[in-house]
Amino acid sequence: MPRDEEPTITPELVLHAYAAGIFPMAEHRNDPEVFWVEPRRRGIIPLDGFHMSRSLARRIRQGRYDVTINTAFDEVIDACANRTETWINDQIRSLYSQLHDKGHAHSLEIRHDGQLSGGVYGLAIGAAFFGESMFSHQRDASKIALAWLVDRLRRGGFMLMDTQFITPHLASLGAIEIPRAEYRRRLDAALAHSADFTAPPLATPQGVVQRNTHTS
Repeated sequence: MPRDEEPTITPELVLHAYAAGIFPMAEHRNDPEVFWVEPRRRGIIPLDGFHMSRSLARRIRQGRYDVTINTAFDEVIDACANRTETWINDQIRSLYSQLHDKGHAHSLEIRHDGQLSGGVYGLAIGAAFFGESMFSHQRDASKIALAWLVDRLRRGGFMLMDTQFITPHLASLGAIEIPRAEYRRRLDAALAHSADFTAPPLATPQGVVQRNTHTS
């Protein structure tokens, strides 16, 4: 009797999974298998609670960098995976690249002197944005990217920014943990609305800082 084959993971299945509160991961870069995760406690960044330190606000105001969206998605995901430990294997990279081509996955890039120095990518469904990963090749580049991302999500009508898990780095920027049931309530509310990642025009550094009142 032939062994049951694992169901094929398609971009559409990934979208359905996120809408159900589940997301895919791999054990490491070279692991061909993908498994599904639904944490008991979920990390989120309240879109009105991003924590911007005075030093980060100063670096954002100084400029000296360029911000773009969706101009280097594959480069951003490759940079996010280019670390000793990563859950981004070839299958996940391919799935999110396809989701980007279909208009569901997005990237925000930070460049210094034309070179990609930081960025973040994630998936948008309804008014929920699922932040997948970020990277930094220069000091504070990922923090700058996250600040611009949160500002874009707020201006684009998003209600939820999911970080999946919480790390000390994310906690320092305002991320919190909520129980699974509370996350599902927030997710369902966000999925019942629409938002647009690409609609807001690019902001100014001063505008990003001014719209964030949680400075310290």
